[in-house]
Amino acid sequence: MSEKNENDLKMEDVRMPEKEEGEKKEKGRSILREVLGWVRTIAIAVILAGLINFFLIANSSVPTGSMETTIPAGSRIIGWRPDYHFEDPQRGDIVIFKNPDDESMTFVKRIIGMPGETVTIIDGKVYINNSTTPLDEPYLTQTPTGSFGPYLVPADSYFMLGDNRDNSKDSRYWNNPYVSRDKILAKVYFMWWPRFRTF
Repeated sequence: MSEKNENDLKMEDVRMPEKEEGEKKEKGRSILREVLGWVRTIAIAVILAGLINFFLIANSSVPTGSMETTIPAGSRIIGWRPDYHFEDPQRGDIVIFKNPDDESMTFVKRIIGMPGETVTIIDGKVYINNSTTPLDEPYLTQTPTGSFGPYLVPADSYFMLGDNRDNSKDSRYWNNPYVSRDKILAKVYFMWWPRFRTF
């Protein structure tokens, strides 16, 4: 072997480890960039989900049977938060709101009494403003019982009842029977668990 070839081999022996070390560093940087990319993507997704949940939707559970059979116990529902920024709540709307007796809890009920109305319940039937005709409630699948009221709903407040009237702790039983508008968090639009259903 010539002296030149021997020198070339020696140089190659010296360069190879440097080249391998450079490739390892580059590979390490590439993995780090990929990991940081994933972390950034996940962080953005979490922040966006938080903002959407805080400002746009309310994803809630209904642990009891107070809204059966409309919403079974254990169901998950989605409410739309901005709805009542643009329109007034309506009788019959299903809403998510802060419990007037304990605002750390949220409830899901149906709006029955509107601001300024008198609500009277006689033998399970709801009468508004002393009407002789009971409120039409096609969503009720069980015949409720009991007599309550009359309740005079204050301005900017609502009277709430569950659809499962005989098994619902609602405006009839709270110390503060009325829910002010600013305590209504969202209007419920659909149930997504255990089955899909719109309202």
